[in-house]
Amino acid sequence: MLRSFFLKTLNKYASRWLVLCIDVFLVCFSFILAYAIRFNISFDFNTDWFLIQIPVIAFIALLSFLTVGSYKGIIRHTGTKDAFNVFLGATIISLILVFFVTINSIFKLSSFTVPISIIVIHYLVSVFVLIISRYIFKAFYDVISTEVNTIKNVLIYGAGEAGIITYGALNRDKKYNYDILGFIDDDPNKINKKIDRIKIFDFTKINNRFVETNDLNEVIISTQKIRPSRLLEITDKLLDLGVEVKIVPALVTWIDGDLQANQIKQINIDDLLGRDKIEINNPIVKRDVDDKVVLVTGAAGSIGSEITRQLSRYNLQHLVLVDQAESALYDLQQELHLTGATKFSALVSDVRDKKRMRDIFQKYKPQVVFHAAAYKHVPLMEDSPYEAIKINVLGTKKIADLAVNYRVERFVMISTDKAVNPTNVMGATKRVAEMYIACLSKQQSFTKFTTTRFGNVLGSNGSVIPLFKKQIENGGPLTVTHKDITRYFMTIPEACRLVLEAGTMGNGGEVYIFDMGKSVKIFDMAKRMISLSGLRFPEDIDIEITGLRPGEKLYEELLASGENTLKTYHEKIMIAKPQPFNDEGVLGVIKKLLKSKNTLSNTEIVGLIKTIVPEYISNNSEFEKLDIN
Repeated sequence: MLRSFFLKTLNKYASRWLVLCIDVFLVCFSFILAYAIRFNISFDFNTDWFLIQIPVIAFIALLSFLTVGSYKGIIRHTGTKDAFNVFLGATIISLILVFFVTINSIFKLSSFTVPISIIVIHYLVSVFVLIISRYIFKAFYDVISTEVNTIKNVLIYGAGEAGIITYGALNRDKKYNYDILGFIDDDPNKINKKIDRIKIFDFTKINNRFVETNDLNEVIISTQKIRPSRLLEITDKLLDLGVEVKIVPALVTWIDGDLQANQIKQINIDDLLGRDKIEINNPIVKRDVDDKVVLVTGAAGSIGSEITRQLSRYNLQHLVLVDQAESALYDLQQELHLTGATKFSALVSDVRDKKRMRDIFQKYKPQVVFHAAAYKHVPLMEDSPYEAIKINVLGTKKIADLAVNYRVERFVMISTDKAVNPTNVMGATKRVAEMYIACLSKQQSFTKFTTTRFGNVLGSNGSVIPLFKKQIENGGPLTVTHKDITRYFMTIPEACRLVLEAGTMGNGGEVYIFDMGKSVKIFDMAKRMISLSGLRFPEDIDIEITGLRPGEKLYEELLASGENTLKTYHEKIMIAKPQPFNDEGVLGVIKKLLKSKNTLSNTEIVGLIKTIVPEYISNNSEFEKLDIN
């Protein structure tokens, strides 16, 4: 308590004027020491003259320090520049004294004088005292602040170059007061060695006993090139030990190439996908969208809005944003205005409205279309097949047909892994849309149609991550439909980079997928999110198994039975070769759906879909009866 009061007082009242007064006092004190040194630690000299000289020295010192500005530096951040300013100030004091004494001895202006030997000794002593005093005050402040702030005992994972840089950043930081207990490394040649007297530990030795003995608070993962599976393994073990896990950001994000302690972030679920992140940096994307009119449907959704953000960074002629969600589209519009974007139009429109869509194509004449508009929630679409086919099938048909009629150069459709061997209405309608796009691609050659198919997107509207976050905020429990359910995951920016990349590939008709690594167990993800929130499972927050929802799979697939892949120039992106289907049959059923949708029952709609998607087998749904032979 006393130390805290002292620090606050020091910060509030230790102004530059106090520093100036202390410096003047130290110069005067150094003058006394100079006389004592000159006369062999005695005061065997004329003290009458000495009492006259002290005020003169104080006045000259005041003028010198005011001129140099040495008192303006923050003592607790004293560095080389501050030491130089003090040195310069002391030098000016001595030069003024020498000048004054010399002029006075020549012209006999007064009887005042100071021996040259005293001036020289005073100069050396005052430089030493002034500089040392600053570093003493700095050290004193550091000791006091160390006692006041809560100490965090940390280990740095990675004893390489990034680890050493992290060590330096933590040592420089005074806000959080880290006490580095040591490094951790997987290299057996480094274990038990030391860096700057700090020991390197074996990760296998970090256990409950180590954590309790050393009062370990957190581990900072500094390794830049760490396998995602290893990162997952490390994090799971540390979270089980009750240790907070942080991670050093990528090198490219360091400020001016220098890591700052405040850049070290809490590890989050995005870092624990268990696979290498996909990086795409293709100049062809720039070539294919620069100076062109680009239309994005479903622009206010999770995927559509990120596609919009990424497209807005290019030099487009115009960006046309279409969505029926008024509020979300308004938010996106305002966000683009804040970033300085001007070449865009945000239009409240429904892709099912053919007249409205035709007017938009006629007015803006887009050259590239990214079709992201869709209904995507599996349970809701299981109850509303009529709405699912209107948006996912017939909405896609209307936009694709207009793209052909208005000679759009590229049409990119966003699909889903749920279209593969679908077990629900949503996935089946997306598969029908894929098939229609493939048929249209074969019928004409000008517009290049491509489809991107990917898994779940972290943080998208309605996805499991925002749901878990809300449930944690509300005190739980977290709800998981099945203990063994798994899903593929990617981040929204990754998904949208893929979409933009797909827009430059192929000759039309391709379905693009990419290597998403291993699927993630949702139950394990829920436990990790509880731990990352600083809570314990099941003591603080439990996980409730609610049962599979209608149409829900235990696991998702990226390829259907009978499909295989072809490589592209990007090692993580592949072209799926869908199994053949009857084009006329697909087009015939779609025409029937278009013509009769208002008179068909939900069961009849689903029955028609099953005739053109034979692999569509309903699961945990009322439509399972249609699969009984």
